Amino acid sequence: MKNRPHDPNLDTIPAMGFFTLMALLLASVAGAFSAVLLLPAAIPGLTGSLLGPEPKVYWYLARSSAWVAYLLLWLSMIFGLLITGKISRVWPGGPAAVDVHQFVSLLGIAFALFHGLVLTGDRYIGFSVVQVLVPFSNPLYRPFWVGIGQIGFYTLALVGLSYYVRRSLTPRVWRLIHYLSFLTFLLVLVHGVTSGSDSAQPWAIGIYWITGGSVWFLTVYRVVSALVDRMMRSPRQTARV
Repeated sequence: MKNRPHDPNLDTIPAMGFFTLMALLLASVAGAFSAVLLLPAAIPGLTGSLLGPEPKVYWYLARSSAWVAYLLLWLSMIFGLLITGKISRVWPGGPAAVDVHQFVSLLGIAFALFHGLVLTGDRYIGFSVVQVLVPFSNPLYRPFWVGIGQIGFYTLALVGLSYYVRRSLTPRVWRLIHYLSFLTFLLVLVHGVTSGSDSAQPWAIGIYWITGGSVWFLTVYRVVSALVDRMMRSPRQTARV
């Protein structure tokens, strides 16, 4: 029987408990709606900035949380690509890479959820909750590119939540779901470049190049390494026969 390299992601326990994740997501929802509904009443001095003719606070909250969510997704991709490669044996170690990969992925879901919901407080654009949650339902601001980001959020959530039903999935289905991570990263990257109000800034361009380039490099490295390992194993198997 052919021996295959063991994938530590196949039998790992989720790095974050399910109820902890639910509490985190509820906190994101509560935080977003608290900012939208309670903050102006609680701090009247901010009313002009929050509800004035050109409110910017909610947009700043949305942009900052978007960057945090994107960088968490990037870290998840980096550590996910390290898991089955030889690099993780040097740093940070296989189990540590698995835990970080899962934890930052789940944390990214919470920040992405906050990013979308807090936009309902922005009076300049005027997103509704439905327009935030339903892809391509927003006619107000770059609907196609925003919709791309919304799909990216749902694929991110699908991959993250799959950790909790791992034992119910076959290895093939598990891997197919996790291949969505590459699509997710691409969708979110495109969404950020095309929808972000600061995407033309030099620092933002630099972040996109560094993050996108590093994911591309590690992906190519992983594919090439797998092909080389397969080629090296084949002559040995042939010789044994």
